[in-house]
Amino acid sequence: MARRPSPTAETTGRSNRPSRTGPAQAQWPGVPVRRLRRPAAATGHHEPAAATARATGHYEPARDREDRTISLEQRARRPRIADVAREAGVSKTAVSFAFNSPDRLNPETVARIREVAEGLGYRPHPVARMLTQRRTLALGVLTPQTLSVVFSNPFFGAFLEGVAKAAEESGYGLHMISPVQGSLARAIGRATVDGVVVIGLSDDHPEVEQIRRAGLPIVLVDSTALPERASVEVDDEGGARAAAEHLLALGHRRFLVIGVEPPLPATTLDPEGVMSRRLRGYRAALAAAGIELPDGAVVVGPASIEGGVAAFSRAWEDGLRPTAVLAMSDAMAIGALRAAREQRLAVPAELSIVGFDDIDLARYTDPPLTTVHQPIRQKGEEAARLLLSVIEGRESARSEHRRLDTRLVIRGSTGPVPQTRQEV
Repeated sequence: MARRPSPTAETTGRSNRPSRTGPAQAQWPGVPVRRLRRPAAATGHHEPAAATARATGHYEPARDREDRTISLEQRARRPRIADVAREAGVSKTAVSFAFNSPDRLNPETVARIREVAEGLGYRPHPVARMLTQRRTLALGVLTPQTLSVVFSNPFFGAFLEGVAKAAEESGYGLHMISPVQGSLARAIGRATVDGVVVIGLSDDHPEVEQIRRAGLPIVLVDSTALPERASVEVDDEGGARAAAEHLLALGHRRFLVIGVEPPLPATTLDPEGVMSRRLRGYRAALAAAGIELPDGAVVVGPASIEGGVAAFSRAWEDGLRPTAVLAMSDAMAIGALRAAREQRLAVPAELSIVGFDDIDLARYTDPPLTTVHQPIRQKGEEAARLLLSVIEGRESARSEHRRLDTRLVIRGSTGPVPQTRQEV
């Protein structure tokens, strides 16, 4: 009696050898490893196996298997510029021109090269493209505060929205530059941008000087305006004066000013910076009413809600008892609102608070915040458009200065001075 041949891997679909994994499997995640089929002569069962495969619907002609293998290999390798050049019948230089300097080729050639590139799934490598064009197509926004402080202050969100709008319209992205491990210099050294919007730093700040030495175009925002440096600012002094005059008209005579602490390494306010301008506006209005604002009535902290809470609480613990608070940012004013509630002070019945910025949140606080409106998003747009003009080489833009108007917005956080606390 003839012995029936033992089943083989071809007739059962299982291998009689122990399974194993090797480097090839690890290099191709998600793609089954193709094992070589045993030659038909070795087993004598090629045709029956093929017939079984046809009968069960699993038959795959050899040519189809080869095509599938080639397809997998093509998908695994990223298309290169040489592949596009070969398929389009042009040089690699022509492919580079089609993406980086299309004006150097005729439109038909550019269209054909890009069509071939799209079919192959080719995309220019961003770093190579940057080196070719000598541009990063990115604008930097330099802030002296850490990102944790920046994103906790709604002012920066509105400002960056304006910067992003102008940048994206011109095909640019944004790169935030903030202190790395406490160092702005280290952050600037890592930034790869075509130009920088600097917010809240004086022109003589070491990091601004570092940007200047690097030859990067620069626009200063809320900083010292110098004749040779492009800048964007608002009427800080006029807005602050209007805020103080509003409180004076309500009968207030005892004031607390909450300011934004200067960026490190400075320990004093820049005499021509935005905080100094606002302080001058407050003091000018008070002086006109015969009131002197002592230095002890000015406290500073981080430009955030928590910074406002801490500043007001510290002043209250030091024995200051104002009837009105002038905060140099809405975030800090909102912090003062919260701190006043913690001290069981009713706003505005016992304490009036005025902010500066008119962020979106200001109208939704309890009570709604009286504040000085500045066009935050417009300021961001103006700064970005001015920087783009400098990048593009428009000489007049390098020393252009733009000033935007401010106005007082009266809401529910201010009221008449409490009679029991009014000073004579």
